Amino acid sequence: MSQELNERSRKILEAIIEDYIDSAEPVGSRAVTRRHQMGLSPATVRNVMADLEEMGYLLAPHTSAGRIPTEKGYRFYIDSLLRVRPLTLTERQRIEQHYHLKGRRIEDVLQEAGKVLSSISHYTGLVLAPRFTSTVFRQIEFVRLSEGRILVIFVSESGLVQNKVIETDERLAQSELEQMTNYLNLTLSGLTISEVKAKILEEMRQEKALYDRLLKKALEFSSETFGEEEGGQVYIEGAVNILEQPEFTDIERMKRLFRAFEQKSLLVELLDAAQKARGVQIFIGSESEYSEIEGCSLVTAAYTGRGGNVGTLGVIGPTRMPYNLVIPIVDYTARLVSKVLEVDS
Repeated sequence: MSQELNERSRKILEAIIEDYIDSAEPVGSRAVTRRHQMGLSPATVRNVMADLEEMGYLLAPHTSAGRIPTEKGYRFYIDSLLRVRPLTLTERQRIEQHYHLKGRRIEDVLQEAGKVLSSISHYTGLVLAPRFTSTVFRQIEFVRLSEGRILVIFVSESGLVQNKVIETDERLAQSELEQMTNYLNLTLSGLTISEVKAKILEEMRQEKALYDRLLKKALEFSSETFGEEEGGQVYIEGAVNILEQPEFTDIERMKRLFRAFEQKSLLVELLDAAQKARGVQIFIGSESEYSEIEGCSLVTAAYTGRGGNVGTLGVIGPTRMPYNLVIPIVDYTARLVSKVLEVDS
């Protein structure tokens, strides 16, 4: 058989994958002929299944005469066979009801998004919060805590707040800190954080900065505030949902996945990579090159702010997930989060 699947092979592969998604049980030729009106005999279906197995789209578990999809089979299904259904009105309303509260903290909105993704998909919801370098500067404030200690409060256009305590040998009154605040807010407002860093360096290189004590100190403080990029914050909701899936009765597989949830750095890398792409992205098992999520699929979409894509959200579950439902849930949630950020900016 040619590597290019003919119409009959495509239909049989589609039937097996969708039946396996529903049942979590290997699918045999008689089940295919009984559940799907193809006008084919079990013997014919069996022959096609053997060909699909030889080509790497299916495999036969040791204890069953039926077949289950491989990662190659899932990838072909998603790229060539999948028909994504639109969300029902009830599903849309269920998602929307969580995103009407203008003025909520962005952290609360993102955490709620993870809970909604988990609740509706019945898998685990993931949300990567925006990194500060991907946000737009709204304002900065310096607050004197004690002799030699200054609290820096940075607020982005999307509503993210970052606090940092800076140690200094300078004796600065609160009134002087307010002057520094006013200067920086006037100079930096509306710039992306990358532009802010460049602007600060440019100002510090100018000789005039050396003759204005407060200006020089303001630039030094802000440079220290934006100098280091912190690791991305990931909200993980509904991790226990994974335990309800039959694939995760394998204790070692479950332990690997939960280590990934605890360490988070792996998830940050995956979600970061997805943020650079357009539309919904799907990572199937070993395609991610991370053994910790072997046997899982990750469905993601980026959400936007004024500076373009600023974060990523998605669902992680077994490769045997109903992609036709999970994909529109992730896509719609990303659009709603983007709208909330735009309204609150």
